Amino acid sequence: MEEEIAFHNILNQSFTAADSNSSSTTKSFVPCKVCGDKASGYHYGVTSCEGCKGFFRRSIQKKIEYRCLRDEKCLVIRLNRNRCQFCRFKKCLDVGMSRDSVRYGRVPKRTRERMEESRVAQSENDQSIRDMESKELAIYDLTLTVTQAHHVNCDYTDMRTRGLVKKPAIFSLNDFQSEGGGPDSVEHQKIVMWQHFATFLTPSIQRIVEFAKKIPGFSELTQDDQLRLIKNGFFEVWIMHAAKLTGPAENTITFYDGSYITRQQIELMFDYEFVLALFNFVTSINSLDLNDSEIGLFSSVILLTSERVGIYDHKIIDHIQERLLEALKVQITKHHPGEPNTFPMLMMKLPELRSLGAKHSEHLDWFRANWTRLSVPALFAEIFDIPRFEEHEQ
Repeated sequence: MEEEIAFHNILNQSFTAADSNSSSTTKSFVPCKVCGDKASGYHYGVTSCEGCKGFFRRSIQKKIEYRCLRDEKCLVIRLNRNRCQFCRFKKCLDVGMSRDSVRYGRVPKRTRERMEESRVAQSENDQSIRDMESKELAIYDLTLTVTQAHHVNCDYTDMRTRGLVKKPAIFSLNDFQSEGGGPDSVEHQKIVMWQHFATFLTPSIQRIVEFAKKIPGFSELTQDDQLRLIKNGFFEVWIMHAAKLTGPAENTITFYDGSYITRQQIELMFDYEFVLALFNFVTSINSLDLNDSEIGLFSSVILLTSERVGIYDHKIIDHIQERLLEALKVQITKHHPGEPNTFPMLMMKLPELRSLGAKHSEHLDWFRANWTRLSVPALFAEIFDIPRFEEHEQ
C-alpha cells in the first residue's frame, strides 16, 4: 500500500485533471465541471452529471467524512471518479457545489439551444481539445502502468533504499583463499570476483524480466524479440537502477541487499577504462536528479530499442518506444520546470549507455572462454549466453 501511494504521488504532481471520452458526442454536449462526463443540468449551483449530483447529495446528507490514501491531489475524471471519494468531494466543492445554491434542475430549453449554437461554432476547437485530453489521459495511464511496474520490480527505488545498510560483498583476500588457489593469483581472483558478481546480480535479472513484461505492448512482441530485448538491454537498465547508490565519492557499486564491491574489485573484473566510463556515466546521470517514475520510463525506453541484434518487429518496437519517450518527456517537463535541457541531456546518455553495454558484452567473452572454471547461477548464464556443465553434458 505504501509503494502504491508513492507512485501515485509522483504521477499526480505531474498531471492536471483531464477527461477522455472517445465516443462520439452530440452537439448539445455540456461537460460536468467535476468529472467531465455529460452534464444533465444545474445541480447544487454547478453544471454537473447525474453521477456527481447523486454523489454530492449523499455526501452532504449523510455527512460522510472521506479520507484520501494519497496526497489529496488525485485525478478526478469520468473514467476514475470513483477511485477516491475524498478528492471527488473536494472537487465538487472547488467547482462551487453547495447545498444552499438555488439553481437546481434540468437545463432550460432556451439555454440548451444557446449552448448548442455555441458548440456548433466551436466544434472544431472542442474536438481538438477532446483529442488533446484523450492523448493526455493515454500518457497518464502509460506513465502510471510503467511507474507501478518499476516500484514493484526495482530494488533501487527511494522507498527500498531508504535506510539500506551497506556492507562489503567480499570482506578480505581470505575469501579468495577459501575458494582455492593463492590470493596472489590475479586470474583466480578474477574468477572469484565474477562468481560473486554473478550471484549478486542474478536477483535483479528476474526483477527486470518481470518489469519488462508489464510494459504496455511488450508482451505482444514475439518471444524471440522479447528475449533479445531483455538479453541486450538488461545490463544497461541495471546500471540505471544501481546508479542511485553509486558515485565517485563511495567508489563502490551497491547491489540490491546493500552489499557492495569496490572500484578496485570492479577493475579486476573489467579494466580501468571501462570502470572510468562507468563511474563517469553514473555521476552525470545522477546530476539530472531523476525521480523513480522517470527512471522507470527511461528504463523501458532502454529495453524497447529496435536496434538490438536479431530483432524482427522493428516498427512495432519503435512505436512502443515513441509512446514511452513522449510519456517520459511529459514527466520530465513537469518535474523539472525551468530546466528545458534535462530531457535532451538524458537522451544524449543513450549512446553512452549503449557503449557501456557493448563493452560489458565484450568482457563477457572472457567469461564464456573460462566457463569450465566458473560456477554461476543458471539465470545469469542464460541471460548472458554462458555455457554451463548441464548443457555441455547433453
